[in-house]
Amino acid sequence: MTTVHSDWNDWLVQEIAETKPETVSLWYLGCNGFALKSAGGITLFIDPYLGLGDPPRTVRMIPVPFDPTDVEEADAVLATHEHTDHVHGPSQAPILGETGATFYAPAASMAVTEEEGWQEQWNLETDQFETVVEGETFELGDLTITVGPANDPDADEPVAYVIEHESGTFVHGGDARPGEFADLGKEYDIDLGALAFGSTGMIPDKETRIPKQTTWYNDENMVIEAAAELQLDRLIPTHWDMWKGLTSDPKGLHNHARSFEYPTQLEIVEIGDRIDL
Repeated sequence: MTTVHSDWNDWLVQEIAETKPETVSLWYLGCNGFALKSAGGITLFIDPYLGLGDPPRTVRMIPVPFDPTDVEEADAVLATHEHTDHVHGPSQAPILGETGATFYAPAASMAVTEEEGWQEQWNLETDQFETVVEGETFELGDLTITVGPANDPDADEPVAYVIEHESGTFVHGGDARPGEFADLGKEYDIDLGALAFGSTGMIPDKETRIPKQTTWYNDENMVIEAAAELQLDRLIPTHWDMWKGLTSDPKGLHNHARSFEYPTQLEIVEIGDRIDL
């Protein structure tokens, strides 16, 4: 069984456990991961990835922020799509095992848990796995979560998550590009949204290992277009910090956003930072 280790020890998971938000607090975990805790004490993780990639093809450029076995409180882990840095047994299954949390994911992501043998390796229960479909809504304490559409041409079954609380609404767009978010922007008053942003680079092919031009995330113009579709008050760019050869500078997005109505505010966060609704 592969295990995950962090040089940060347990200070981040302790901070999350000890925080008592007045609204909803989020911690950026690097890559496209977030921990979220509500005023009602609900704790969930979205796309937490604590692996090192597949060097030399994908090389992690940021620290691993915590050991998953240190997480003592969690109600749910949500996955946006089936890629390894979003569905990863060594990162996520120990959280389920330590806390009894439920894993929510679309069918293609759920298939990865079966292929990797999460239940057998980490002694998990069948009822800890809930397959979600676009348009579905479910409740977790004081949070209402809706599974939304996502345009990610690299994924088999991508979704976004709309997380509503009486204090505001957060949308996690996964790795999606513009094209499917407009209806969410019309239906919801979205206070905060996380969208994947990065550069194009030469990354070794998964099969041949021959470097080829690779674009996995929104570029500067696309991420602002996606934020405009969602009519975001606040945009958090994600994923820009993660893979060698695909990193980018989110501060440059100020120049791309300044003449558009949305996003109203660009919020730059680094791994370990806390944001509040």
